[in-house]
Amino acid sequence: MDIGKKIQEARLNAKLTQEQSAEAIGVSRQTISNWENEKTYPDIISVVKMSDLYSISLDRLLKEEKSMSNYLDYLDESTNVVKSKNRLAKLILAVSYLAIWGFALIAFWFFTDGGDAMGYSVMYLFVLLPVTTFVLSLLIGRNDYWGKLKWLSIIIFGVMYMLAEYATFSAANMKAFGNINMPDFWLILIGGIISAIGLGIGTAIKYIKQIKKNRAEH
Repeated sequence: MDIGKKIQEARLNAKLTQEQSAEAIGVSRQTISNWENEKTYPDIISVVKMSDLYSISLDRLLKEEKSMSNYLDYLDESTNVVKSKNRLAKLILAVSYLAIWGFALIAFWFFTDGGDAMGYSVMYLFVLLPVTTFVLSLLIGRNDYWGKLKWLSIIIFGVMYMLAEYATFSAANMKAFGNINMPDFWLILIGGIISAIGLGIGTAIKYIKQIKKNRAEH
């Protein structure tokens, strides 16, 4: 039996129409039809969703047969594509934050003078960096990047927030008065709280979407 027939049989055994399956999986009815007629193939995420929706194990759904070898090759390729996209998305997040962080420091030292340094420092530390931290943390939580390790980003964002203040406003004061001060370590808490709020909201959004999907499937 080929993959299209297996998908169709699993759906019929679950007593679901193509429309019901499409709504639960998050695709169009035509997409379900195309899968069952083997005009197109489902990706790995859709296969997992079908496994849950139809109450059939992945092993049974994808048990290898000669006629399915091309599909299994496709599934392996699509899995690699998903992993590559996730790696790229995480890289973009990290580079975006570092770019904003670094550009703001460069702008502070090379494009401001004593008269507007204070205003720029306030804008950077109380608007730009907190908003960037919150948004990126929300995206990390919503997409569950790095799994459980994502909570370590609270510490990372906190430390980067402290260093941002130390490399701008504190460094300017040290330069002006010729003294050396230690970083304000309590700023780690401020940056961490902002990140924790973003992560918490993002994780909650992911959790709510998962609940809605489970309800739709059952």
